[in-house]
Amino acid sequence: MSIWQRITEALAALASGEGLAAVFDRMRTSPERTVAFTIAVIGLGAKMAKADGRVTRNEVTAFREVFHIPGPDEPAAARVFNLARQDVAGFEEYARRIARMFGPDHPILIDLMEGLFHIAVADGDYHPDEEAFLDRVREIFGLNERQFRGLRSRFVPGADPDPWAVLGVDADAPLSEVRRVWRQRVRDTHPDRMIARGVPEEAVRLAEARLVAINRAWDEIQAARAA
Repeated sequence: MSIWQRITEALAALASGEGLAAVFDRMRTSPERTVAFTIAVIGLGAKMAKADGRVTRNEVTAFREVFHIPGPDEPAAARVFNLARQDVAGFEEYARRIARMFGPDHPILIDLMEGLFHIAVADGDYHPDEEAFLDRVREIFGLNERQFRGLRSRFVPGADPDPWAVLGVDADAPLSEVRRVWRQRVRDTHPDRMIARGVPEEAVRLAEARLVAINRAWDEIQAARAA
């Protein structure tokens, strides 16, 4: 059974009148982390797509870049998107329920934020309302500002590159400590580890861009220390 078929089953379990937000509470004890992750990205992404007052073709296409959606499964993805847009619950309520669903400090929350950043910049314009949206989600998820700056510097066109924020280390950290963190980031970015923590195979392509950014940050820090 594909992930999209499992998502259809999760949506079918909603009672009459229940919004998509109810799915997150029901999946708190569910082993279906991949389903939960996918619904969370699409649900929050749909809320964010309204943040700048418009939903563009590029933003919709961005979902396809984060997730491989076979033609026959497009209706399931579209239903999640539309349920989120129609749900009376706001994005903060979504974020709170998603944070509870995965638990505090769960690394999958960073994966989720990456997907949202990818969608936010898909139309080539990072709107101030999208910035406010993502920063508020970051706060609710319990992520720190340095983690947010690292994501922002990787995704937002024209953002000042910050290799220290990308790796999540202080600028005065010893090179041995930076190397240790870099190696851990590389291990955490391996597709097998991402799948193990609940990122569906359809979305592990996010790891490719992250790995490039992590290695570039390490190279830049090494070069700066050697200068």
